[in-house]
Amino acid sequence: MLLRWTPVFAALVALISPLRGTEAAANPYGAVTIDPAKTSIYIGSVSLAMPALIREGSTYVATYQARVFPFFFYGEQGKLWIDFSDADLVQLARGETVQFTGHAQADDGAERRIEGRATRADGMSGKIKVRVFVTKRIELIFNTTYRFGKT
Repeated sequence: MLLRWTPVFAALVALISPLRGTEAAANPYGAVTIDPAKTSIYIGSVSLAMPALIREGSTYVATYQARVFPFFFYGEQGKLWIDFSDADLVQLARGETVQFTGHAQADDGAERRIEGRATRADGMSGKIKVRVFVTKRIELIFNTTYRFGKT
């Protein structure tokens, strides 16, 4: 039975693959890459890295990894969500600064509130400032750049 379905499956994959490329070209805002960022803390630093954020409805979603130096045991990883509507994309395309919100959840269940702003530099990239509220008294600020398009 598996042998009969294999050619059908291969044909479907071959048919769908070009459509995905066309879809990505038609929607250049479907993914955004945010460069790794680093911020200072009292006696050390925190670095934040994530793969490309993928747009799901009006939200960008990705996993993240935060490393704390020299306190490696405070590092965490998890998933984050950034709310960014179509209206926000239009505003950013016009060259206006856009404020956004979101949240993150560490693998251990800890919730983090996220706020930030994006400022366009050219058509598909710019600067981004992200604030991560770790506790009521601890706020981390990351300044980096973003790029829309292919991952």
